[in-house]
Amino acid sequence: MDTITHGIAGALVAKAAFGGRDLISPAEMEKRRLSTWALTIGAVFPDCDILRDMFSHDPMLIITWHRSVTHSLLCLPIWSVILAALTGRVARWRKWQAPSFLALTGIYAVGILSHILLDLLTSFGTMIWSPLEWSRPAWDVLFIIDFTFTAILLVPQWLAWAYADAEHARKRAAVLWVIFTALPLLVSRFGASVGAPVSSMAILLITVLLAILFLLPLIRNWGLRVPYAAWNQVGLIFAILYIGAAAYAHHAALARVRQFAARQNLEVDAIGALPLPPSLWHWDGLVRAPRGVYEVRLDLSDDLSQRPENAEVIERTYYPDAAPNMFIEAARSLRQVQEVMWFARFPVTHFYMEGDEAIVEITDLRFATLRRDRPGSFTYRVRFSPDGKVLSQGWVKP
Repeated sequence: MDTITHGIAGALVAKAAFGGRDLISPAEMEKRRLSTWALTIGAVFPDCDILRDMFSHDPMLIITWHRSVTHSLLCLPIWSVILAALTGRVARWRKWQAPSFLALTGIYAVGILSHILLDLLTSFGTMIWSPLEWSRPAWDVLFIIDFTFTAILLVPQWLAWAYADAEHARKRAAVLWVIFTALPLLVSRFGASVGAPVSSMAILLITVLLAILFLLPLIRNWGLRVPYAAWNQVGLIFAILYIGAAAYAHHAALARVRQFAARQNLEVDAIGALPLPPSLWHWDGLVRAPRGVYEVRLDLSDDLSQRPENAEVIERTYYPDAAPNMFIEAARSLRQVQEVMWFARFPVTHFYMEGDEAIVEITDLRFATLRRDRPGSFTYRVRFSPDGKVLSQGWVKP
């Protein structure tokens, strides 16, 4: 999950479950607002591990270090205590009203836990048992950037802010409606550029829904009678329901991928159904077989019951591994390539020549290319001279 969404989720949980208030306010800092800040900071804190990547020249840290000890359930109590102690010290220095040390520790723990759980929902993998075990569990439920999920987390907080002030509610609601009405158009243009177009009908429905959400509460001022916490609690409930719906869709998609593998009599080494934008209907089915990877793009809105029983229900693409040779064997002996193979769940090895230079590439198909004219996000390339000497190696830029 992207760091911004983590922060938005943390703020929502604080307001819905811990009596938190808006992060920004002209009033002096008090306990409820500090609680929101603490939970938001806790929710983004695990991604501070990218700082090491920024100051390091090791390109492998993205797979060997990111989402490790800062994302660990075992280390969570340590980070919570440290952050609570630092917050308490800053609060005493600034003379802010602050929750007790024990309460701050619990708030930070909830924030960090929310980050870990949301990252587990994606396909990247999270080393929740590090440093005792360096594995990467991944639940494959949500795409790493899910605009619908982010909106579900964000909109209720803005509604709570808009209708918390009777004097400015009408103006705030109108301004937010205008801003959020433009966002679906921007998201659709972004989606089209990366190969995940949003239909015109979907944009229209979202626009109408946003108008209802922001403007309907103005009727007879009933929005002013909804408690601040209630807006956020409803948002949290809908976020949980959305995750539940995504989990159900993942289950259905995985069943179709298993059906495909069974019909093809594949010898399965690994199998998965990974989310694809822009909606919960779209999934990328992957089957790792001994000689390559099968990919099937799924649309759960297809009614398979209407197809003939003997029809090919899923369109597939096969990515074969290159035949073994001395260059591939040499590449596999490199430490960096071994780390790539440890990280990759659906690796495919390619081999080709550029002049007299031999090229070995390993691509993890888990990170789908929405546009076929662009290389994958996680492709590692090793370039050899004719005598087998490594000339260069590193990640291929998309």
